[in-house]
Amino acid sequence: MFFEIHRKELIITGFVLLSLLIIRFITNFTITKVAKKNGINKARTRLICRYVTVTIILVALLIEAFVFGAEFKELAVIFSSVFAILGIALFAIWSILSNVTSGIIMFFSFPYKVGDKVNIHDKDFPVEAVIEDIRAFHLHLRLNNGDLVTYPNNMMLQKAVTLVEKDAIEKSY
Repeated sequence: MFFEIHRKELIITGFVLLSLLIIRFITNFTITKVAKKNGINKARTRLICRYVTVTIILVALLIEAFVFGAEFKELAVIFSSVFAILGIALFAIWSILSNVTSGIIMFFSFPYKVGDKVNIHDKDFPVEAVIEDIRAFHLHLRLNNGDLVTYPNNMMLQKAVTLVEKDAIEKSY
C-alpha cells in the first residue's frame, strides 16, 4: 500500500540516491588522487572523505524532504531554529571549528608533509620540530629533545613557518 501511494517519490528517491552516490564516488576518487599526488597521509585523506560523505548525506536529507512534500516555509523554520541553537553552541567552541577548517585547508594547500622538519616563528613559543602527524585539530610535532608537542592547525596557518629539512624522519632511521 505504501509503495503504491508513494511510487513517484520512491522513484525520484532512487535517482537522487544514485546521483549522490556517483557524486560521492567521483569526489572521493578526486580527493584520493590529489592526496596521492601530494603525498598526503592516508588518515588525513579518509578524514576529508568522511567530511564529504557527511555533507552529501545532509544534502540528500534536504532533497528527500522536498521530494516527500515538505514546504520551503516548514524547512526554513526548522533550519533557522536548528542553526540558531547550533550558532549559540558553536560560538562556545569556535576554536575547534577554526582548527577543523584549518585542517581542511591544510589538506589541500599545505606545503609541508609528515616527516618534514620545520621552524615555526612564534615570538612566545618558537618551535623547531619534525612533523610526526597531521590530524583534524592539531599537528604532532617532535622537538629536538624528543618531546611531543601538539600544535593547533589554525596557529600553523597564522604563523610563519620555514622548512628546515625535507623528510627528516626518514633520514633519522
